[in-house]
Amino acid sequence: MLTHTRILRLNKAGVPLQWLNREEAATLIVKGLVIWSLGDTTIVIRGGINNQGLRSLLSIPTIIATNGDVHYNDHHVPAVCNRLLFRRDRNICMYCGDQFGVEKLTRDHIIPRSRGGQESWTNLVAACRRCNQRKGNHTPEEANMPLLAVPFKPNKMEYLALANRNILADQMSFLSSGFSKHMRMNA
Repeated sequence: MLTHTRILRLNKAGVPLQWLNREEAATLIVKGLVIWSLGDTTIVIRGGINNQGLRSLLSIPTIIATNGDVHYNDHHVPAVCNRLLFRRDRNICMYCGDQFGVEKLTRDHIIPRSRGGQESWTNLVAACRRCNQRKGNHTPEEANMPLLAVPFKPNKMEYLALANRNILADQMSFLSSGFSKHMRMNA
């Protein structure tokens, strides 16, 4: 059940940094680099059996903080990829409002690239193929196709939530404390 669970790594100030697999987290724990932890869940890794017949066990908390730089640039813009864009928009076409599988969605540039539109979180939305074709090389206003939601750039906590499909309740509780009003509506 918890074999695919990722561990949320924070810096010592409690700022989320990244997702770790259980082996990466185990390495930090064994090296003594974890300074505190949170969460209700632990993952247990069972090791080998020693010459006294005892099996080694390592309990890994699902949220760990490590020593290191407390400075974090929250202005860093995570790269836009279709998987995260579609998750941000909950697989809903931002023009017709229907929900689709990822194979039926496209990314739409609100201001078309041919007209100077950027490849950015605030200029991209999920759109079904039909609506994207219908909108063509126009803005939503010109095509008379108003957006159903305002696109937003996810902050670090929102980005980490979008990037992991198997978030445990304690991890989501921690991350959601930093969600903007846009993401709270979607969470």
